Amino acid sequence: MLSNVGFAQKEANIWYFGQNAGLDFNSGSPVALTDGQLTTLEGCASIADSNGNLQFYTDGTTIWTKDHSVMSNGTGLNGNFSSTQSAIIIPKPDALNIYYVFTVDFQGEPNGLQYSEVDMSLNSGLGGVTTTKNTLLLTPVLEKLTAIKHANGKDIWVICHKNGSAEFYAYLVTPTGVQSTPVITDIGFSYSG
Repeated sequence: MLSNVGFAQKEANIWYFGQNAGLDFNSGSPVALTDGQLTTLEGCASIADSNGNLQFYTDGTTIWTKDHSVMSNGTGLNGNFSSTQSAIIIPKPDALNIYYVFTVDFQGEPNGLQYSEVDMSLNSGLGGVTTTKNTLLLTPVLEKLTAIKHANGKDIWVICHKNGSAEFYAYLVTPTGVQSTPVITDIGFSYSG
């Protein structure tokens, strides 16, 4: 008889959201956190390492470190705290310390879909946003943003919906970075705002 044992990664074990609220799922049951710096009614994102240790979190405009201070170069992101899914954090495939923070603007405004790069090896492990900041991919977009692993099990697709159309744009994130040419799928209904 053969047996496989899988160990789940814990990158989603710490959440920060709302008005200074958070949850820690590392024990198996949620534990309330009250030390967060977010004050948002809508979108936010958090990321932990594979052991469940908080790395950073964001509302799409500011990034806070694991010690709840503003990350170096972590202000002025072009997302919007009032966008329903203002940000999503993606680890760069095959890179231990690099993450991408994808942001979307409010109600189809001109900042659209952008990304910034975070290097966790900077500032004694607290991280910093590199010079790759607010790189525009598409405008205008709706307030919706998601990500899913590629069928190859390594790369990641980041998907948004273009404002005023039925088009979904899928951007591939690989070990070489964020690919600027999307796969476009025209399906469903046209939405605006």
